[in-house]
Parts: sequence; structure tokens; C-alpha cells
Amino acid sequence: MSYRGAGVDIDAGQRFVDNIKPLAAATARPGVVSGIGGFGGLFDTSAAGFTDPILVAATDGVGTKLKIAAAIGRHDSIGIDLVAMCVNDLVVQGAEPLFFLDYFATSKLDPEADTDIVAGIAEGCRLAGCALIGGETAELPGVYAAGDYDLAGFAVGAAERGALLPTGDIEPGDVVLGMASDGIHSNGYSLVRRIVESGGADLAGAATFEPGAGLGDVLLRPTRIYVKSCLAAIRGGGVKALAHITGGGLPDNLPRILPDALGIELFAKAWDIPPVFKWLAAEGGVADAEMFRTFNCGIGMAAIAAPDDAAEVAERLGSEGETVTPIGQVVEREEYGPAVYIHEHGEVWT
Repeated sequence: MSYRGAGVDIDAGQRFVDNIKPLAAATARPGVVSGIGGFGGLFDTSAAGFTDPILVAATDGVGTKLKIAAAIGRHDSIGIDLVAMCVNDLVVQGAEPLFFLDYFATSKLDPEADTDIVAGIAEGCRLAGCALIGGETAELPGVYAAGDYDLAGFAVGAAERGALLPTGDIEPGDVVLGMASDGIHSNGYSLVRRIVESGGADLAGAATFEPGAGLGDVLLRPTRIYVKSCLAAIRGGGVKALAHITGGGLPDNLPRILPDALGIELFAKAWDIPPVFKWLAAEGGVADAEMFRTFNCGIGMAAIAAPDDAAEVAERLGSEGETVTPIGQVVEREEYGPAVYIHEHGEVWT
């Protein structure tokens, strides 16, 4: 018997590593001491410009969005999602992403095809300004069905001591600024897939709600990476807090940055709900409250700023490529009331 005969090809694994070494090398940044190929990646925070850093770590995956990628046979952007889900969670704490590692597990390695996945990871790292310095590839026949794979990501960032977010001075009257999402991002895909399957929609066909686009392509659009724009806003001053709008949507993610006594009121008519969410709501008969708690509904990141600073923060974010809209305000939270109240629920889906 042999390991290859049992389903694991060490030579294929080495070819895969050789394929991805130049992809990782292209993400190098100040601070990288060693990258792909060793038993661990090394990083020097002083070489990255930090004097007294607090390290911030985050880990995440892509979830069942992987099934959409498999269904349409396109895997070149799913790595961007993986990086985005981690680095966006770092920047909301005021941290600059420094380096990233990935875990890629599959039933059987295809070194050439699987390189597309890592190419997406490298592109995500480039967009976030962090280095891909290591990872793990596992061939697990018997755990994954033929053609299946899973991804997990691990990111580490740093902020100077005393510069972490939220700032601790959030108060009633502060403005909530919403940054537009690029689509569904990487949450809610178990519901997305059920809606597609129950309605018999063709992933290879046209998106009826978006002329000129394929349904599968719309559903596969990668998560937006907000790192560089948010870092620019933080360094310019005025940002009290940031929230990455992931699973749980606006109602569950905004309270994570608030003191217990405070809440937020949002005005759903203040921003445009992208057509893909309206299609999902109509196609699946999904209640409006369920939509807001499952999906980002068009707001992928939110910032909180004092009224006097809000316009400047919004302008700085806009100059970095974000579409920014004031979507609500901080209020005193009523006893037993919701932490986030969204006005005009049902009037925004038509």
C-alpha cells in the first residue's frame, strides 16, 4: 500500500506549494521576515513602523458561498472573500492588517486549478495591504466528497496602544455613516441557495433584476475590502467606531460597538437597497425583518462620528472610493427595547 493509493498525493501537494510561492511573494510588505515554505511565518512589527503595538487577531471562513463557486465552476474570487471576512474585522478595531494565513482542505488536490483559489487570496491580501506569509493545505479523502473543499483564514493586525476602536465616547446624537456593500458579501448563503433551489433559478442564466449580468456571477461577487479607506478615515480623526456588517446584519452587528445604555435608530429609506436583495426577498417570500438580520442589505460597513465630524469623515471615506450615506443616529436605549430600530421596514423592498 501507499499514501498515494490511499488518496493523498504528496507530490501534488509540493507542486501546489511551488505554484503559490510567487503569489505569496507578491504580497510582501515591510515587516515580513519569512514567508511560504518554512514551518512558520515570521513578522517584525517594528519594521512595519509600530513602536508599542497591540496585536489584533481574527479568523473566519467563506461558508456555503463555496457551493455557488462550485456550481458555476469559478473559484478565482472566493479567496478575496476569505481575506475580506478577516481583515474587515481587524480594521473595525482600529488595527492595520499585517499578515494572513490560510487553511485549504479538499478531497483531492488539483495543483493547477486550486492555484486559482490562492490567487484570489493573494489578491485579497494585496487589496488589504497585508502579506500572505503561510498556510496549510490538507488532502482529506473520505472527509470531503469529490470536488468539495473548504477554506479558513487567519489574519493578524496591529494598532498603537491607545488607538483602538471604539473610542469610548460614543453618545446620543452621533451620526451613523453607512458604506455601500458590493452585494451579498459572504453571509446568508444557506438561505440564498434555498431560495435559488426552491424557485428553480438557473445560476448559469441571466439575473433578471440586473440587465447584462449572470445570476451566478452576481451571487459570487466578492466581499468588499474596506481596510484602506477605513484606515485613512481613522488616521484623519473623527471616527469613534466602525462595524463590519456580517451575519446578523445591521441589528446584530451595530450593538457590538455600543455601550449598553445606547441604541441606534436607522432610516432604511436613507440608502438604496440593491436589486439582488429585493429579488431574494420577493423570490423567497422573506420577511423584511428577516432580510435585515440575515443580509447586509446594501451596507457592508458602518462608522460612527460626532455630528461636527461626520461630513469630514464621510468625505475622507468617499475620496478613498467608498459610497457613504448618513443612515441613522445614536440614541438613548429604551429599557427592554431593541438596540437597533430600523424605520420604514416594509417600504423599501418595492
